[in-house]
Amino acid sequence: MSDTHSDVRVRAAEGGYDVVVAGGGAAGLSTALVLARACRRVAVVDAGQPRNAPAAHMRGFLSRDGMAPAALLESGRAELRGYGADLLDGRVDRIVSVPGTNAPAFDVHLAGGSVLRARRVVVATGLRDGLPELPGLAGRWGRDVLHCPYCHGYEVRDRPLGVLGNDPGAVGQALLLRQWSADVVLLAHTLDLATDDRARLAARGVRVVEGEVARVVVVDDRLRGVELADGSAVPREALFLFPHLVPRDAPLFGLDCDRDAQGWVGTDRAGRTSVPGVWAVGNVADPRAQVITAAGAGAAAAFALNHDLVDEEIERALAAATANSTAADSTAAADSTATANSTATADSTAAATAPAR
Repeated sequence: MSDTHSDVRVRAAEGGYDVVVAGGGAAGLSTALVLARACRRVAVVDAGQPRNAPAAHMRGFLSRDGMAPAALLESGRAELRGYGADLLDGRVDRIVSVPGTNAPAFDVHLAGGSVLRARRVVVATGLRDGLPELPGLAGRWGRDVLHCPYCHGYEVRDRPLGVLGNDPGAVGQALLLRQWSADVVLLAHTLDLATDDRARLAARGVRVVEGEVARVVVVDDRLRGVELADGSAVPREALFLFPHLVPRDAPLFGLDCDRDAQGWVGTDRAGRTSVPGVWAVGNVADPRAQVITAAGAGAAAAFALNHDLVDEEIERALAAATANSTAADSTAAADSTATANSTATADSTAAATAPAR
């Protein structure tokens, strides 16, 4: 991806960064691009583990529909290099507020020991998909074991689809997927379905299959269905499920950012956290964000963040001007006093030496 650690240490030693971005996915790169175009000194630190790496294509991204996720990131990195941003392979372990400063300042600690100084930090480290522990399932993730109907529904339209009942949201997912296929089965698995849910599923034409799923059946590198605990098989060509979404927010530990009831870091619409100078964008703060919305959130955060830096710079300049003015006034007053004292001394001397009349 990147510059070497020594290159970055040299540039950081020259005055530090305006912004360090932790995470080089769509949100992080978009944030950095806008800031670099605003002539800010920016570094992006990325561990190279994007959430959508298992997927062969991105979908629903205007002008990029069908592009490989890796191709989008490489294009973004190339654009950032053109604006002079620093790109560093690595992982941000922790972010520490620098004490004794009038404005926000942070030390960004990287795995391996490097430390970057920044006026602002943006955490865009994404999330991790926790999958049910079913034999054969993890290897199909992002291929024919899927999550988002808007990301993958069109590619599996009109095919036999299954929805794994591992989460209460599975009912809504099954009802939604009926838009893409007339053959949708909800595999009850561990889900205890309410009577009204069963009625809604029946009205929508979604069949419910009782019993726990024991494993995913794969033949010739293709999903063929699932096998239930009783040994019976349910043929399917794609399986949807709700993963357990886990934010990769370790860099925020110790900063005492406010979090919501589910434990996700809280931000305003521009990505500000409750800690001045700390921003969070993309899936680390919004588990529903797709690639295109994460990129947009990054751009919006960059606009607001640059204004925040400008406001700080104006306040600093005003304080310096006031200090200079006060110092100038003090000097002028001292000079005036000295002149007055000198004049008074001269007058006294003249009076003392004048001949008597």
